[in-house]
Amino acid sequence: MTSPPLAVLHSEAAPAPDLLTVPQVMAHLQLGRSAVYDLLRSGQLASITLGRARRIPTHALTDFIRNRLDQEAA
Repeated sequence: MTSPPLAVLHSEAAPAPDLLTVPQVMAHLQLGRSAVYDLLRSGQLASITLGRARRIPTHALTDFIRNRLDQEAA
């Protein structure tokens, strides 16, 4: 039996990861590293620590954006 083609294993429609790195959040929000760490430190953006690595759940980023939009609309 043959292996599936590589394109099947790594399709472009792959779901977004559940945990994002700080550089990924920086790219999403178009902010610098210090600004993202300030959001994490202040508790405005939730995260978890795995060893020395900081990871931001995708739902936390979505919640942060939604809250900021609500604040701007008020």
